[in-house]
Amino acid sequence: MTIATASLTIERVEAIPVIAPLAREFRGSFYHMTHRATVVTRVYTREGIVGEAYVGDEDKSLHQLVRIIEDEIAPRIIGLDAMRTEQTLDAAYPVTFDILRDRREGLVALAGVDTALWDAVGKALGQPLWKLWGGYRNRVQLIAIGGYYGDPLGSIEEEIASYRELGLAGMKFKVGGRTPAEDFARVERARAAAGDDFLISIDANQGYRTEDAIEMSRMCADLDIAWFEEPVTWHNDRRSMRDVRYRGELAVCAGQSEFSPTACRELMEAGAVDILNFDASWSGGPTMWRRAAAIAGTYGVAVGHHEEPHVSSHLIASQAHGTVAECFHPDRDPFWWNLIENRPEAVDGWIELGDEPGLGWTLDADYLARYTVS
Repeated sequence: MTIATASLTIERVEAIPVIAPLAREFRGSFYHMTHRATVVTRVYTREGIVGEAYVGDEDKSLHQLVRIIEDEIAPRIIGLDAMRTEQTLDAAYPVTFDILRDRREGLVALAGVDTALWDAVGKALGQPLWKLWGGYRNRVQLIAIGGYYGDPLGSIEEEIASYRELGLAGMKFKVGGRTPAEDFARVERARAAAGDDFLISIDANQGYRTEDAIEMSRMCADLDIAWFEEPVTWHNDRRSMRDVRYRGELAVCAGQSEFSPTACRELMEAGAVDILNFDASWSGGPTMWRRAAAIAGTYGVAVGHHEEPHVSSHLIASQAHGTVAECFHPDRDPFWWNLIENRPEAVDGWIELGDEPGLGWTLDADYLARYTVS
């Protein structure tokens, strides 16, 4: 629906908690997943436009996110103009200031509202967000996140074959939970199974010590690895990632664990990354991601996004220095594959974004009702 209006007055904000069980357990270097959780946020305006988005994967704090959205953010933005996205973000941002709770909770709640507001803006203007945010291209490559320990999706060879059947361009492969030699053997199998025309990156999820990460980078030098993500433990990661980048053989990617564009700038200033994968859904929303992307452009750093292809595809497509969008296997992320009724199919590794206004997605009401929790 497109309306001739210069403003969108926010009247109500709704948050819906959703949890869906996964078909099996998925294990990375030092974590495991058994459920997929999200919050669907809706922003209602006086003009009849409703912005809608889902963000986050915080099952342990899901109801806390709902409370923050409805009890803390909503009173701060009701009556404001949704078109004035910087003003609404500034009004809501103090929910991140509570030092006695996990700051991520405020940021994820803020991201849900910011994303829904942008959806409303796009709908009001009759423009898709990939175009409204810059419009560099209308399609992106889509890769899977996989290679989990324990082979929950079958053998490495079977898993890669499944991604090819889904039309995906490649995969991000989990490492960091074994020795470099053991992980290298797994990555070597993945490359042999995938062939030369399939993108493979590796992701340690902050699992290696610095010297082990450097060793792994050098071992993988001849496997055509697109990037090495979060290669080192968290406590000195800027300097350590810089060392992996300078002393190793692979491009380094990080940013998903940062809370702000300022922290992303510090990564780039330290020379720690070639690719910035700041996460809009974890760190305040698309407005924050776009700030980080602008900084990355000045440093000559490419931009990606951690997971959430329903949002990241628009963001990455909008930017000249955008890379690829990421999804999971249907058993690992039932929302991308089942909650969105009009999800685009990947063809030869690419998904094409349409001209539907805003995010352009239609959520399956029956599926949403089935997995909404009280």
